[in-house]
Amino acid sequence: MNKLSGRTVAALVAVALTLVVAAVVVVVTVAVRNAPEHDPEITAYAHGRTVTVPPYQYCDIRIVGEEQLDLSNCRQGESVDLEVPPGYPLQLSLPSSIAEAPWLAQLVYALPNGDIVDRVISHNDYPDDALALTIDSRPLPELRLIGVELQLPVPAIDESGRETTVPHAAWSIRTA
Repeated sequence: MNKLSGRTVAALVAVALTLVVAAVVVVVTVAVRNAPEHDPEITAYAHGRTVTVPPYQYCDIRIVGEEQLDLSNCRQGESVDLEVPPGYPLQLSLPSSIAEAPWLAQLVYALPNGDIVDRVISHNDYPDDALALTIDSRPLPELRLIGVELQLPVPAIDESGRETTVPHAAWSIRTA
């Protein structure tokens, strides 16, 4: 009976291990390439709690004709709840796909009598490379942050022919 030398056994084990690693690499590569693309998400943080915020609305953009955009394949989600106690900030972490786009955010505040006050901030209010936003939950003593909606607008023309913008993507957070 022939005995295998130690070198032969080591070489066979190395070849088998290389084949297993190569097979795993191929399987992972195929799985990643075939994985569905997911919509960008925002991370929100307040008072020790972090939540992931998927899009409230997200529409794919197609170019139709020479200068016309079509919003298609729209997906609807839900607002995410994150309690932001008075005096604590709401912090938003944006992926680069959002941070580098011309975003705007509607900050919704409530007055003690129940009236609503809207404030709008945009990418123009922050440095170009800002990946994080800090939103004051109580910029004035009588205002209380109750919600935030971050949007990615696209140009549009309304029924009367006026130029405007409409969001093709939006993320919504209820803070109260």
